Amino acid sequence: MHKNAFARGAAFVLALTISVGLAACGDNQPVPQHNSQGQVETESGHIVGEFAGSGASSQQSANEAWIAGFQYRHTGARISYDPAGSGAGVTAFLNGSVIWAGTDEPLSDDQVEQSKSVCAGSSAFELPVYVTPIALAYNLPQAGLNKPNRHLNMDPVTIAQIFQGQITRWNDRRLAELNPDVELPDLAITVIHRSDKSGTTKSLLKYMEASAGPAWPYQPGQNWPNDIGQGAKGTAGLVMTLTQAEGTFGYADVAQTNGLGTVAVRVGSSYVPATEQTAAAMLEHKVTFKPQGANSLRKVLDVDYATNKAGTYPILLISYDVVCKAYRNDANGKKADFAKSWLTYLESDSGQQQSASNAGSVPLSSNIRQGFAHSVREIGVA
Repeated sequence: MHKNAFARGAAFVLALTISVGLAACGDNQPVPQHNSQGQVETESGHIVGEFAGSGASSQQSANEAWIAGFQYRHTGARISYDPAGSGAGVTAFLNGSVIWAGTDEPLSDDQVEQSKSVCAGSSAFELPVYVTPIALAYNLPQAGLNKPNRHLNMDPVTIAQIFQGQITRWNDRRLAELNPDVELPDLAITVIHRSDKSGTTKSLLKYMEASAGPAWPYQPGQNWPNDIGQGAKGTAGLVMTLTQAEGTFGYADVAQTNGLGTVAVRVGSSYVPATEQTAAAMLEHKVTFKPQGANSLRKVLDVDYATNKAGTYPILLISYDVVCKAYRNDANGKKADFAKSWLTYLESDSGQQQSASNAGSVPLSSNIRQGFAHSVREIGVA
């Protein structure tokens, strides 16, 4: 009798433990692992304290997942991230307000020099942590062109002509020639672009400069270069504007374009849609590290936007985290210890899968992660 009572009590505790563990797992939470007794297993790491970052809004969804995953492993850590934008994040880092900055733009020479005021012994460096394909998106539901896995074909010159107001209707002869099996509507094209400074804009403009040749006369920058169409603030604002009227055309992270149609861009002799698989193929084969001079810890990726490699999608947004090898005013090494552990997690299989699941990003290829593993190991080394 005593044994039966003990067994019933143990079963109740087991069920309660599993129930509480599962209830704690909301959005952005890693799924807990259970041991053979059904108890929730956590990784009680050594990182303890409050740690703040700031920067690119493109990383916001990924950072929500990363923070949840990191705090699950380091239960004494409390982490915050302010998605104030790349420029604001780097500024906050350079004045010592945050431990790391997220940025869609590599550091400038001036910023590298300024970072010596917050970094001890050397300048700051950036590592790629987040990659997502930028889709060219349109809203043509009445024509049946917003369906999943159905794409309009466009080449770089045609895209340039739309963004410059030289092609103004969806049934234009030049679009029809690229899509002979599609009944294009007799409808005006309304271009929607970012009204704020944007790393997404700059990545798209780098692609246009590299691939469209003389058809695209503008230099890449974070601001949209002409007054064609209508501006919208942020990715969320641009996507919302795209969905509000038929005939719109713009650009956004592919994960944000649900319900819209997307373009298959011409690469070589074929047309390639924006998917995780085609972006991953681009990362694997056509993205390399740029030499960064004296600071060998800096790892900036070089994208071949004009690639002709079959099956690769070339319009990628690459976002970085900026940290110090060692920090000033960090006598106990707490800041460096966090930065090293944080980046180790972000670049792990688990961290990259968390970002892919929550933000629709493309996991970094193994050759890219191996390429900057040395930089992470050097954090905290005097």
